[in-house]
Amino acid sequence: MSGAKAERRHSLFPDFNDWFNREFPGLPGWRPATAAHSIPVEVTSGEGGYVLRAELPGMDPDKDIAITVDDNLITVSAEHAESEEDKDHSEFRYGSFRRTVRLPARIPADDVEASYKDGILTVRVPMPAEETPAVRTVPVKRIGPAPGGEAS
Repeated sequence: MSGAKAERRHSLFPDFNDWFNREFPGLPGWRPATAAHSIPVEVTSGEGGYVLRAELPGMDPDKDIAITVDDNLITVSAEHAESEEDKDHSEFRYGSFRRTVRLPARIPADDVEASYKDGILTVRVPMPAEETPAVRTVPVKRIGPAPGGEAS
């Protein structure tokens, strides 16, 4: 067999890879090639706050990872550039990664802490205790004459 590539023929029935390497509108899990990869996360609550853990292997936390807080949303963004070396095979994911998680209350942005170890990003979000509204009775003042003709 020569080193020339075989010509690919187009048939009425696309190759298995053709079906699954493109976006199918309306199917969950399919995304355009230009979209950011989703970051696998887990969120736990307790001890007065939330802990978000995200899988981000091979990242440099100083250059590749950004965390933003907006109201009750926390967004983790990352960029992983492909190395220049030639590879015979790679299943690594390169490009943009992004995940937004909604928490049940406004996030105190100044108190959020993040750390990175062994490919896991850990974000700690302390949540202030919810204030329970005090129930009180509000007196109603009469304006104008009373039914018996008296004004207050």
